[in-house]
Amino acid sequence: MTNTLINKKLSEEQQQRLMEGKMLPIMEEFYSVQGEGYNTGKAAYFIRVGGCDVGCHWCDVKESWNPDLHPLVDVQQIIENIIKIEAKAIVITGGEPLLYNLDYITKQLKAIGVEVFLETSGAHQSSGSWDWYCLSPKKNIPPLDDAYHYADELKVIIHNKNDFKWAEEHAAKVKKHCRLYLQPEWSSQEKMLPLIIDYVKKHTQWSISLQTHKYMHIP
Repeated sequence: MTNTLINKKLSEEQQQRLMEGKMLPIMEEFYSVQGEGYNTGKAAYFIRVGGCDVGCHWCDVKESWNPDLHPLVDVQQIIENIIKIEAKAIVITGGEPLLYNLDYITKQLKAIGVEVFLETSGAHQSSGSWDWYCLSPKKNIPPLDDAYHYADELKVIIHNKNDFKWAEEHAAKVKKHCRLYLQPEWSSQEKMLPLIIDYVKKHTQWSISLQTHKYMHIP
């Protein structure tokens, strides 16, 4: 976990609170429905953390990459927002959330009795306490070994035919009961989805994940 991506001037207090995970650069918070992976269809409060050094060319939230564009928010304010909405499940995503220390925020979330889900590339040291750990590996920076151990769900984005072999390489590293998903990259879904359908029919350990929130036109 690090804050080396952050270039804007911070006070000593802000620097300390950032390192402790008591403040985080937040691109957005919103209450919606999980659109992909194992928890598809479940109402959840999304916390999108700013900052990413993975840099996938097909990323659909490139505006999350630069943490300096997003305000540092006190974690207690985030908790208060969740309590007001009475959300029962929380998704921490990015960007790449494991750039930061997530021990504090997950401890506070557990204290209010909600489920806490992580979406990560696994490229940085794990922190936090999770009810569900979604590992979505990326080619630019591969996951660390511990990410495979923690993963409850492996979600591989399929952009071209070579990605099927790449997906199997990662599937060989996760624990036995990890759920396996292949998800078409949105801009190439019309081309890749038929190939994914054929693949999962032959390799039944895999399931298909779709970005259903985009089909439903919800955030």
